[in-house]
Amino acid sequence: MATVGIIGGSGLYQIEGIKKVKEVAVKTPFGAPSDKFITGELEGTPVIFLPRHGRGHRISPSEINYRANIYGMKKLGVKAIMSVSACGSLRQEYKPMDFVIPDQFLDRTRKGRIDTFFGGGIVVHVSFADPISKEIADILEKAARKLKVRVHRGGTYVNMEGPQFSTKAESLLYRQWGMDIIGMTNLTEAKLAREAEISYATLAAVTDYDCWHPSHDSVTLDMVISYLNKNVANAKAILKIAIVEVGKLKNFSAEGAMKFAIMTNPAVIPAAKKKELELLVGKYIK
Repeated sequence: MATVGIIGGSGLYQIEGIKKVKEVAVKTPFGAPSDKFITGELEGTPVIFLPRHGRGHRISPSEINYRANIYGMKKLGVKAIMSVSACGSLRQEYKPMDFVIPDQFLDRTRKGRIDTFFGGGIVVHVSFADPISKEIADILEKAARKLKVRVHRGGTYVNMEGPQFSTKAESLLYRQWGMDIIGMTNLTEAKLAREAEISYATLAAVTDYDCWHPSHDSVTLDMVISYLNKNVANAKAILKIAIVEVGKLKNFSAEGAMKFAIMTNPAVIPAAKKKELELLVGKYIK
């Protein structure tokens, strides 16, 4: 069985039904992850869970140590990551309580988030035309439909900076561009997962219509929290099916992603950098 990673977003800090549960602190060359990793098994499938914002939701999207989070997943043997996140909808037909499994991202971050493991003596250009791994997205979609949960397949996730939500001008612009949903975290995760040769897919839970929709002025915090709590329950039900099915996969599309991505002659890569990145590219730069 392949080891499956879950990165939980707003309101999702644990998954019921996991056996042999342990908490594991992982050290990385990039600092501390968001929290301890929770390891266990679900129907014999090894699963690793990490709360993206830390338990208690204490880390802002711009402050997350994305490199440490993904490196930790790699160190624990994860082959595939399913990322669960709250999002705003930029389309009328993507309603609160729906789920979206996007296949593309648009980067609107601007505070210099570190979204690569490389640099400092090693240059890497990994292919990222298709940032979502189809094999995992297929399983997530099938699980949602089996549970009769409304799900939309495909579309573009705008990764804004945050922590503030959009202005109306921004929200309307993204709609003119043909974007579908908006969030604050998943693109950075996806980039790093590709560099770590971990297949990645997003299960985005719609909580609101961002601020473009006429109903926005009547949206209350209580309504958003209510949608969020219901979405978390549905997300857990989807994951209980998807984890087992992803664990059965024999091949993952991100495997080998780094094989032709390293541009630097191994002979000139600093020894300290080789040691730091051994887990990620050691087999390619010996």
